[in-house]
Amino acid sequence: MLFSKLKGPQRTAAQAGGVVILMGSLAWASVPFYDWFCRVTGFGGATNVVEANQNEVLDQTITVRFDASLEKDMPWEFKPAQREMEIRIGETGLAFYEAHNPFDVPIAGQAAYNVTPYEAGGFFDKIECFCFTEQVLQPGETVMMPVSFFVDPAIVDDREGKYVHTITLSYTFYQIDLPETFEQAALTTPAQDAIELN
Repeated sequence: MLFSKLKGPQRTAAQAGGVVILMGSLAWASVPFYDWFCRVTGFGGATNVVEANQNEVLDQTITVRFDASLEKDMPWEFKPAQREMEIRIGETGLAFYEAHNPFDVPIAGQAAYNVTPYEAGGFFDKIECFCFTEQVLQPGETVMMPVSFFVDPAIVDDREGKYVHTITLSYTFYQIDLPETFEQAALTTPAQDAIELN
């Protein structure tokens, strides 16, 4: 054993270094593990991602509210195009969020999201979303960014989910570094994931 060959202060320093490396590794691994855990269980309002909606549409409706916010240093303007919509459970909904870059330089952003109440997260399924990719807005650019979703009919049989009548979908945009090829990203990403208003 490596520590058994060291004596006194050297052994203490090596053990302390080992603890620091171990704690750093656990901290680094905790973010992807927590993200995976939330996506699998719906914990913390994490939503599901699906390729298509093949569910039966129920007569029962549910209200979906839309919320938008920005991290402290994010210079964009960001808001939902609609405050809420009422859809039938199992029906595919389409909502839009508007983002604007008021500055004279390109700015890249990524959206974090969740739904409340948290017990609805496992039943809120996204088909397409601007939050799946990073977004680059050119100076003065305004885009409408879509999110396509549905509420899984299984919510009506869930012990806690059956009492949910309103779900709030929240997005928070935070600034990220511009990609090295941001000129290409600015031309392709908004065209794929957003509708330009300029």
